[in-house]
Amino acid sequence: MEDLTQTYLLAIEDELKSALERANDVRDTQLHDILTYHMGWKGKLRRNGPRGKRIRPLLVLLTCSAAGGDWRKALPAAAAVELVHNFSLIHDDIEDCSPIRHGRSTIWKKWGIPHAINAGDAMFTLAHLQSVRLAEMVSQPVGLKAVEVLQQACLHLTQGQYLDLAYENREDVTIDDYWLMVERKTAALVSASTELGALSAFCDDLTCNSYRNFGRLLGLAFQVQDDYLGIWGNSALTGKSVQSDLLTRKKTLPVLYGLSQCGKFAQLWKQNPAKSRELDQLISALESEGGKEFVKSQGVMLVDNALHELEQAHPRGQAGKVLKYLVKSLSDRQT
Repeated sequence: MEDLTQTYLLAIEDELKSALERANDVRDTQLHDILTYHMGWKGKLRRNGPRGKRIRPLLVLLTCSAAGGDWRKALPAAAAVELVHNFSLIHDDIEDCSPIRHGRSTIWKKWGIPHAINAGDAMFTLAHLQSVRLAEMVSQPVGLKAVEVLQQACLHLTQGQYLDLAYENREDVTIDDYWLMVERKTAALVSASTELGALSAFCDDLTCNSYRNFGRLLGLAFQVQDDYLGIWGNSALTGKSVQSDLLTRKKTLPVLYGLSQCGKFAQLWKQNPAKSRELDQLISALESEGGKEFVKSQGVMLVDNALHELEQAHPRGQAGKVLKYLVKSLSDRQT
């Protein structure tokens, strides 16, 4: 399994580098350097191999192969979803005023907001140029459908980001509101990844639908686990304080569950705790009211449903086995 994923990851990195070369055709411009810096290929803490998990493009190739297709022909689609993901990260960093990503300065912090916006726009455009390449490698109808899938995912990303920003200033956010937000901000691109993989393998509509639903549920499960780790994770593994989500008052699933109980957690939350001891009391109250178990149960349910949808698609071969393993490993991850 590791050999297969490493083969895919190295091919994804090569495709991404090739895609970004399109931004390197103008003299005396730093744009290409800015983009490659963001991807982790240049500057301090530069890496020669794949940077990060590259989960979304990996899902494209695994889905394509598991559906009986040639994963090499799906490489443009894999690069497209990763470029869209990174476009959203660049813009998110600006909107969230985040100065650090992966242990070093973000683009806006290093080059300023105007250059960061432009770099994000370039990443977005390069992603959609990959759809043209997909049409050339697979077929025109598949390329056209891929454009629709990718554009719809981008629209959902912007809707999800809007909701995430809007929720910061609202005190009436519910768990239903939460699902609406993460459905778009997190699950949309994961769902697009598995659907693009299925399209690249010329799957029928029913199979494409199963793979799309599988990706959607997997994306939701990933976010739930992320929310869980934001409070109950191991800080030595996650790289951030287990109190950080509470300190920044993020309206994650456990927080919204605790507020919905209208108990001690909700009372303590209204006091806006900031000290470590106060935050420990907040976590203790959340656990006593069932918050930890609730989040765990939601994650288990989403993983089970994701695996059910995957079974409906009848994945084949080693790639199919890796997909099933990936679901379980993502749900059990500690980082």
